[in-house]
Amino acid sequence: MWDFTKLRRTPRSRWPFSGAQEENLVKAGVVCVASGKGGVGKSIIASNLACMRAAAGERVCLVDFDAGLANAHLLLGLTPRYDFGSVLDGEVTPEGALVEGPAGVKVLSGGVGRARLANPTRRELGKLFGALRSLEESHDLLIIDHGAGLGYAVIAHLAAASSFLLVTNPEVTALSDAYAVFKRAETVNPGIRAGVVINRAEDREVAFEAYQRLSAVSKRFLGRDLELAGWVPADLEVPRSVRARTPLTLSGYETPAAAGLRSLASWDGLARAHTGAHFYDRARSALR
Repeated sequence: MWDFTKLRRTPRSRWPFSGAQEENLVKAGVVCVASGKGGVGKSIIASNLACMRAAAGERVCLVDFDAGLANAHLLLGLTPRYDFGSVLDGEVTPEGALVEGPAGVKVLSGGVGRARLANPTRRELGKLFGALRSLEESHDLLIIDHGAGLGYAVIAHLAAASSFLLVTNPEVTALSDAYAVFKRAETVNPGIRAGVVINRAEDREVAFEAYQRLSAVSKRFLGRDLELAGWVPADLEVPRSVRARTPLTLSGYETPAAAGLRSLASWDGLARAHTGAHFYDRARSALR
C-alpha cells in the first residue's frame, strides 16, 4: 500500500532551498500535464494526481486549461458555476471561480463549448495569466491540465515551467506526438524537466519499451534523455471510475491502475516545480 504520509506538506521554514531561493517559498510549485495526442488519459492522470496530493495535506489547485473543452470537473463529479470565461469577463476572481472537489482539491474549470476560450487571443491569454497569478500565493501546488497538442497556451505554459508531465501511451502515433511536444518544449525552454508517463500499457515490458523508444529518439535528435516518471497499466476500473465520476485513487479499490497512479504522486519533479519568479509572470513574458 502506498504511504500518503510521505507527501505531507513540509513546513516552509524547512523546505530544502538556499537563501537565494527564499522568496520562492511563498509561491506554489506549478506542474503542467501535457500530451501530443488526445485520448491518452491525460485528464485522468491530472485529476487523480491532484486529488492524491491534496489528500496528502497540500493545498492543491487543478487548473483545467483545456479551455472550452474542459472535462476535469466531470471526472471529479463537480458542477462549477464559474469558469475561465467568468474570470476573463471580470465576473469573478480566480479564487471566486474555484470549486472544492474530492480530498479538498480546488478546481478551476476551463468551461465547455465556449469558442472564445477554445481560441483565445494573445491579449486574452495575457489577461488570464495575470489573473491566475494570485492562485500561486494561496496554494502549494498548481497542476495544469492542458488540451492535447501544441496550442499557444500550452507553449506559453511550457516556456514558464521548470518541469512537466508528458503523458502518452505505447501506440506509435502517440509516441510520435509526445516527442513533438517535448521537442517544442525544449525549444522554448531549454533544459526543462520532462517526466514521461506511459498510460494504458499492457504490462511493464510494453511500458518500458515505449519509454525507451521515446527517450532514444530524444537523445538522438535533441541530445536529451527523458525521465520515466511512471507507467499506468490498462485497467477496466479506470473507465468505471470515469462513469462513476470518482477518482480511482480515492475509490478504495486496490487495482493495478490505482497503484500506477499512486506512484506518480511521489515523482520528484512535483516537489521541485518552483520557477523562482511567479510562474504566471514568466508565462506572460513568453507571450511577447
